[in-house]
Parts: sequence; C-alpha cells; structure tokens
Amino acid sequence: MAIWIASGNRENWEVVKKHNIWGVPKRSKGLHSGVKVGDTILIYARSETHAKEVFPSVIMGEYKVTELYEDTIPLFTAPSQMGEEVFPFRFRLKPVKIFKEPVEIKPLIPELGFVTNKTMWSGHFRQAMREIPEGDYRKILEKGR
Repeated sequence: MAIWIASGNRENWEVVKKHNIWGVPKRSKGLHSGVKVGDTILIYARSETHAKEVFPSVIMGEYKVTELYEDTIPLFTAPSQMGEEVFPFRFRLKPVKIFKEPVEIKPLIPELGFVTNKTMWSGHFRQAMREIPEGDYRKILEKGR
C-alpha cells in the first residue's frame, strides 16, 4: 500500500474532517491515478495567515482510502487562481488518527528523504497528491504522538 501527502488549505481540512472526503482538481488528474483503496493519506495544510496570525504548514491527520469516485457537487474551497474548480476526483476516507497537535513540517524537513531541496522545501508540498516513502511517513507519525 502506498502513502500519500494530500496538500490543501485549512478550509478544505474542515471538509475532510466533516465528510471524510478528499478531492483532487481536474488539472491534477494524473496525480491521483496511482491512489488505491487501502492506501494511506496524510492531510497537509499549507501555511496561511489570517488576521495577522500565521499558521504553520502542518500534517493534520492520517486516513485510509476506502473508495475512489468522481463527483462535481461543490464541496471544497478552491484558491482564487483556480476559479470554479470543484475537485472532482475524490476519495472516501476512514480516519486513522487526527493529531491533537498538528505535526509542524518545517522542523522535520532535514529528516525527510522525499524533500530533496531543503531550502526550497515548500515546493515538495504544492502538488495535490504526492507519494512519500514509508520512512518519511514513520518520522511524521512519530512527531504526531
């Protein structure tokens, strides 16, 4: 089974928590094609600033994929540059662990093997979905205890 990081914003994290669904945009169709039922998905929320408060880049929780499907009913919030994107390539998820304290990614960057550019690390988290090695997954989970 593969392990994935699903990258999004905090609004879409709330959708995941409420509905146990993750969506991938049309432009990223190929990125989701390797995902299978039983795979693990770590939900990543990018750094954001709200009312002068900065929220760091974090892993919010761990899920298992239970179903893959397509749906165009609006559920997710798209960044303004994506227009009316509905994230039609979707995965039903089963929660494994929601971290009480989200796992901040920046302190882990030196230890994560899939992050090959340690100075421009955020680029490794910009894709909707990214497969990661099991060793990196274990390092992230260890911090989520």
